[in-house]
Amino acid sequence: MEEELDCPNSSSEKRYFPESLDSSDGDEEGILACEDLELNPFDGLPYSSRYYKLLKEREALPIWKEKYSFMENLLQNQIVIVSGDAKSGRSSQVPQWCAEYCLSIHYQHGGVACTQAHRQTAVQLALRVADEMDVNIGHEVGYVIPFENCCTGETILRYCTDDMLQREMMSNPFLSSYGVIILDDIHERSIATDVLLGLLKDVLLARPELKLVINSSPLLISKLSSYYGNVPLIEVKTKQPVEVVYLSGAPRESLESVLRLLFEIHQSGEKGDIVVFLACEQDIEKAYELVCQEGSNLNPDLGELVVVPLYPKEKCALFKPNDETEQRGQVHQRRVVLTTSSGESLIWSDTVGFVIDVGVERRKVYNPRIRASSLIMRPISQSQAEIRKQVLGSSSSGKLFCLYSEEFASKDMRPLKVAEMQDANLTSMVLFMKRVDIAGLGHCDFMNRPAPESLMQALEDLDYLAALDNDGNLSEFGIIMSEFPLDPQLSKSILASCEFDCVDEMLTIAAMATAPSCFSHLPRGAEEAALTCWKAFLHPEGDHFTLINIYKAYQDTALNPTSEHCVEKWCHDNFLNCSALRMADVIRAELLEIIKRIELPYAEPAFGSRENTLNIKKALLSGYFMQTARDVDGSGNYLMLTHKQVAQLHPLSAYSITKTMPEWVLFHEFSISDNNYITITSETSPELFMQLAPQYYFSNLPPSESKEILQRVVDRLSPISTTEKGPPVFEAGPEPTEPRCSLQ
Repeated sequence: MEEELDCPNSSSEKRYFPESLDSSDGDEEGILACEDLELNPFDGLPYSSRYYKLLKEREALPIWKEKYSFMENLLQNQIVIVSGDAKSGRSSQVPQWCAEYCLSIHYQHGGVACTQAHRQTAVQLALRVADEMDVNIGHEVGYVIPFENCCTGETILRYCTDDMLQREMMSNPFLSSYGVIILDDIHERSIATDVLLGLLKDVLLARPELKLVINSSPLLISKLSSYYGNVPLIEVKTKQPVEVVYLSGAPRESLESVLRLLFEIHQSGEKGDIVVFLACEQDIEKAYELVCQEGSNLNPDLGELVVVPLYPKEKCALFKPNDETEQRGQVHQRRVVLTTSSGESLIWSDTVGFVIDVGVERRKVYNPRIRASSLIMRPISQSQAEIRKQVLGSSSSGKLFCLYSEEFASKDMRPLKVAEMQDANLTSMVLFMKRVDIAGLGHCDFMNRPAPESLMQALEDLDYLAALDNDGNLSEFGIIMSEFPLDPQLSKSILASCEFDCVDEMLTIAAMATAPSCFSHLPRGAEEAALTCWKAFLHPEGDHFTLINIYKAYQDTALNPTSEHCVEKWCHDNFLNCSALRMADVIRAELLEIIKRIELPYAEPAFGSRENTLNIKKALLSGYFMQTARDVDGSGNYLMLTHKQVAQLHPLSAYSITKTMPEWVLFHEFSISDNNYITITSETSPELFMQLAPQYYFSNLPPSESKEILQRVVDRLSPISTTEKGPPVFEAGPEPTEPRCSLQ
């Protein structure tokens, strides 16, 4: 182990966990081997020369000098909080120390799990830590992210996204396979992290031997201390020379201000990469085009300007040091990273010399009253601004340009980032809480309690989807729905597809809708060529069917033996996102595995037949009857059934491209923004709606012309339905005389 090395701190650290240092079998040969070579206690093999090289880098990290204190507190306490900046080394070193603790007690309580908010950081940290521990990735150290598991039963330390550890609690509520849980990146305040913070309070009471370590940014410490009480705190302080330049007046999020400043920095000749924090992903696309255009006109003596768009919500590579550039030593390159909120965790380079912060973000806020999200521009928090300062490289002084005033930062910015739980649709969270049998949702000890209205809407939606029984507990449908790592509406559609013999097609739709968009970000001037390519995949019945066409074409190309290594070229030629299609392939395989595991019926694919098309629409409507709209004027103005918002079809919709506007559509998502687009739409009919939507959902719809049309359909079909058709599929029962959902 690293404590045995001849290093300044070895004498003090060697006193800890002496049993773990005995890596021999006690025989004479083992003792002689230890004298010659130092053995890694995690795999029993001699350390490599690279281990010692990386150990010197680890010892230079700010957190390293706190190892003694951390180990002391971990031994004597159940909860330890570690406060440190992003580059203090807490995310890589603390999990290794916890693995040493588990090794010292012979893993009698299990291994170590360390959560991350982003899948990219979970993977990269696992790779880095496996390298530092001198073990193999996927064996002693591994990672678990959505739809990808790189662990074995022997894995000692696993990095995982917070939602994957949350899902593990469905089958293992007390996390009995772990001796230490580390919650990292909690400043991101994701729903899964907040749920884990609350549930682990009860788990710690039930398992006194379990240890909880919380890695946090300094600004969140006071809130954590009041939440968990008097627990030990390890503070890692780093000195970072940063020059902060504020601009006067209100925030200047306009791209002109950003680009003007960016080019001024580049023309100054000062060394260092540039990171720009923009308000939204659309701004990344616009800025990328403009910087690429203007960059070609700059003085070549200043060096090449390489633009790196970084989308936090997509599976993109982290921004790390570019060793190849340094080795070539030819033309100097300056990299410009364009990202948004949550992109701070994805920047691992020490070459950043400048940060430009617009100070605002476009955040999606869910409104439970109308079951729709709004894109709202609002100031970032003071904690986010502080974390962006930490992006600057620690080797030399850096500059942070704030495109807002100090007065704006102190008066308009909240101290802490708003918890996602307060802004998001909570239906999936409530389904999980019901699955782990948390009865008192209204009294669950969250760090920030969600609004009662949001909880009620989530319960109501689950009731409409037949996921709850009359007592408010999970029904058989609800239990099966929770098995799928999907939106509950999509899970319900998959269950309905078993009834309508279209599981194969529904799994493809679910995978394509869950993965990032399969359409590539288009450079300016390529729109017409891209639309020409995409028209070949369009299906007259709607976007869900178009997604099946795209996936099938991708599969045909990937499985064609003559097209080896040509999948990327095929995607490039058709302006499709190859990584998104690969992700959809992985998601579909896992969904199929779940179908087989719980032994749901699986019919042979019959895509293309008229009956199959109708069955797919029935399955979709069984889950998405709450997301239905009608074209009120024949020109593509779609009015929602549940409220008076009007939306238009997305420009990439099959109907927009072919300029055909069906009267009734179901859709996957609607966001209230400048354009009010509904995305992934397919045609439906009022007859299908009345056949598949629960009667009490229809009764609760507000009065409208659309409801009158649906009522006429009921009046016309009611004699037929009572004598021939029987009850609607997945009918949840008659309209109740009192509210079916309540907080228990």
